[in-house]
Amino acid sequence: MRIPKYLLIERELKDEIESGKFEYGDRFHSEAELLARYDVSSITVVRALRDLVSMGYLVRKQGKGTFVSRSRKRQLVELTDIETFAGHLDRESVRVISAKPGDDPVVHERLGLEPSEGYHDILRVRYVDDTPFLVSHSHIPSCYIKDDAAPDYYDSIYRRLREDFGLHLYEEHATETDEVTFPTPPEPAALLGIDEQTPTVYQHKLTTLASGRAVEDVIAYKRWEYFKIEFVTRGRTAATPSNPAALI
Repeated sequence: MRIPKYLLIERELKDEIESGKFEYGDRFHSEAELLARYDVSSITVVRALRDLVSMGYLVRKQGKGTFVSRSRKRQLVELTDIETFAGHLDRESVRVISAKPGDDPVVHERLGLEPSEGYHDILRVRYVDDTPFLVSHSHIPSCYIKDDAAPDYYDSIYRRLREDFGLHLYEEHATETDEVTFPTPPEPAALLGIDEQTPTVYQHKLTTLASGRAVEDVIAYKRWEYFKIEFVTRGRTAATPSNPAALI
């Protein structure tokens, strides 16, 4: 499985920022400089820079250029996704709507799959009591999916990947972005039992192994009243969060 060029560039540039090569507010490499350095298309460079902006490493100022951001410069942050019903797991349930091969070329590229490789799209809805609060499409490379398994087999994807393939995704590198979306697309709105004019929180998470192989690409929509997060800057004695964020 190949690693997309934009992701390789993104990781190298992030390492430069975290190594201390740049100070907060320093002008970053221009697109022209990066094009000459990596000999790739402008689309590839723009994608890498855009991701670094989304992760908070860079800020782009119209007409001025790209600069190193204060927010993530050499700073580890713990993120906790706070569930309003934490401590009451008996109230939560998962319904698997479908688990089938996917054909979206965008997802195929994000997973870094070869043309001969495929992925499965597992659509699930999470409930608290009888209220649906999260709809997620988990895109998993097909090599990690059992062909003869019924959809319900994947009510807990992380458990299946751990038991079937020895993959502990909680311990792997993951990048997640969260943003309010409005209107809500028809499918998640229907599954969440809300009107399309009700805003939701759009969540995108990509999990990669130490080898650089992408093993999970998740697109989710969460009801706004169930969304609450906490950021904690990690110090030397920082405690481990009791409920680390994860789309499982």
